Amino acid sequence: MPTVKERLSGGTFKHVEGELYYFHETKKELRQIKDGVLHTKANLPNVQRVQHLERVVEAISSVYDELPKEKKRLVKILYWTRPQQYNWEGIANQVPISKRQAQRWRKSIVEDIANRLGWR
Repeated sequence: MPTVKERLSGGTFKHVEGELYYFHETKKELRQIKDGVLHTKANLPNVQRVQHLERVVEAISSVYDELPKEKKRLVKILYWTRPQQYNWEGIANQVPISKRQAQRWRKSIVEDIANRLGWR
């Protein structure tokens, strides 16, 4: 029997979006921490941070990898293009889809990532 999807709180939605915006920086930070841990043999204060970063990177990567190319394009334009030069109409035109469809895709992608992270 299918389960009813819980609605994400606004705070959780924004938090997941923040993780998406800074995904590449998070991957870089994770590499740097791991390199530091490897050189110092166990920097214990970083263990929880590393675990958190790994979970976030894995969740975003796995959701992104499963997306069709049009949705990947939306993610790239919306979250990973800096400076952001498009409003919703412009983003939708770049994909190309309707503004409303772009917003629905965004919501679905963010919810999928939140589900992978267990952030409900």
